[in-house]
Amino acid sequence: MLGLVLLYWIGKYFYKLAEEFNKNKWGFAILGIVVYYAGIIIFSLIIGVSVELISPGFLDTFNETLLSFLMLPFGILSCYLLYKYLEKIWKKNIPNTNHLIDQIGE
Repeated sequence: MLGLVLLYWIGKYFYKLAEEFNKNKWGFAILGIVVYYAGIIIFSLIIGVSVELISPGFLDTFNETLLSFLMLPFGILSCYLLYKYLEKIWKKNIPNTNHLIDQIGE
C-alpha cells in the first residue's frame, strides 16, 4: 500500500512539472515512476554486489522486506535528481518574452 501511495505522489509531481512547462504530462509522470524503479534496481545491484564481495553469503540470510525498505531512499533520490534536472533545463529554455515583445515594432 505504501508503494502505491508513493508511486501516486511521484507521478503527480512529474505530471505537474510537465504541465507547468507545457510538456507531455502523462509521459513524464510515467518516466518518474520508471526512474524510481530503475534507481532501486541499480542501487540494489551495486549494494548487493559490494556486500557479497565483502562478506560472502550475507544476503542469503538477510530479510528481503528490510532490504526493500533500505532501497526506498535510493529510488526517491533518483526521482528527485531527475525532477531537479528537468526543472533546471526547462527553466533555462523558456524564451524571454519581454525581449521578443520589444522587437515587434522594429
